[in-house]
Amino acid sequence: MTEPMTQEKTEEKKEEAYEPLIIGFCCNWCSYAAADLAGVSRTQYPPNIRVIRVMCSGMVHPNLVMDALTKGADGVLICGCHPGDCHYREGNLTAKKRADAIDLMLEDFGLEPERFRLEWISASEGKRFAQVVTEMVDELKKLGPSPYKAG
Repeated sequence: MTEPMTQEKTEEKKEEAYEPLIIGFCCNWCSYAAADLAGVSRTQYPPNIRVIRVMCSGMVHPNLVMDALTKGADGVLICGCHPGDCHYREGNLTAKKRADAIDLMLEDFGLEPERFRLEWISASEGKRFAQVVTEMVDELKKLGPSPYKAG
């Protein structure tokens, strides 16, 4: 005979089934190449990220990040070139300034700061890309689904 499903067991199953969705904005010159290297090298990392290639991390406007977070994404990752290595001279410094603004906006929207991350990842750091994605997925699993997630 099967055991009846209690509310506690139902919630446990929901938690087990929860897989966070991360939107990743990766600069064309470094981070996107790192993501490609991770794939070509068959480095294992969770498939929870949807990579969007941008020419420079400095192009990612805070509104894009907040739109993603309020329309169903559980987290947003922006990856750019290391400071001093930006192909657009100071684009990654612009990204850092925007990240500071995003941190303030997260608070205004009632979202945890762990739902957003800015990382510098060069083209040769495929393993680092995989590590960052894995860490972010683990952190988001602890937080649970975004309060803005439908359903």
